[in-house]
Amino acid sequence: MATSPPPTPTPAPPATRADDDEAHDDEAPDLDAILMEVAYDGEAFCGFAKQKTGRTVQGALIDAVRSLDAAVVDVRGASRTDSGVHARGQLVAFDPRRAMPARAWQAELNRRLPVDLVIRSAREVPAGFIPRFESHGKRYTYLVKPMSIRDPLERRRAWTFPFAVDAERAARELSAIVGTHDFRAFRKAADERTETVRQMVRADLTSDGPLLQITIEGTGFMYNMVRIIVGTIIEVGAGRRREGALERAIVSGNRRDLGITAPPHGLCLERVFLPSDDDLPTSWSKVGKKLFAPRVGCPKGAVKLRAPESDP
Repeated sequence: MATSPPPTPTPAPPATRADDDEAHDDEAPDLDAILMEVAYDGEAFCGFAKQKTGRTVQGALIDAVRSLDAAVVDVRGASRTDSGVHARGQLVAFDPRRAMPARAWQAELNRRLPVDLVIRSAREVPAGFIPRFESHGKRYTYLVKPMSIRDPLERRRAWTFPFAVDAERAARELSAIVGTHDFRAFRKAADERTETVRQMVRADLTSDGPLLQITIEGTGFMYNMVRIIVGTIIEVGAGRRREGALERAIVSGNRRDLGITAPPHGLCLERVFLPSDDDLPTSWSKVGKKLFAPRVGCPKGAVKLRAPESDP
């Protein structure tokens, strides 16, 4: 007796994306970026930006981040501080592939970072956040100790200037930079940017015993700008340069009208201001409204101030 052939099995439907476990494993999670406030002692670093040789802040941070998440491409800083320059409020962002709360990133990174570099805080921000483009401005301080004998306890954070300085005269000189000016004279020769107009919001000098602190806030800075300003006002305060040097240089655009460039170890990046900060100083309330414009290709809400700034 003839038998019927076995029924042909119905082919299974192709796997959909929802059924494909491997596809899900390879798919990158949709995560926010992590924005960190970073502090460091700049003495043993060859600046912020990663280099082929030399120890850098960016290099130490990316090594620590990749020890937790190997897929991270880079870390992005707000200011490329120079060799020897310190920071209390550098902003650095990166885009993780590994899901962890911001506070966990802070704790785990601090366990891996060297003693001269620390994450002070961390929070989530939109993916692709670039601190240098989002910056509203920066605050720098510079410490000077006018004395003939150097202080070994201050050697890494203050410039020992070997002449007496009239603080009131230096402060008067410093006030000339407040406002919007063309600072083309206030830069290192290697700085070839054509846009040199900047707005200085604050510039003051205070004293604590023999220690002088110069504080400068502005929407942007030229390369070595703060250090050139400091070197000039200290020479004026010491009577080694005629008063009005800063104003003359603003008018002439000539670097020769300014003084020496102060050494890097007295300089500290104290804070990077963001438009979203809820504690912006009142002096910033009317600053930069016309300087900001949406940046093409950025996440919604991102803004660009101008080209990336180098260390001042």
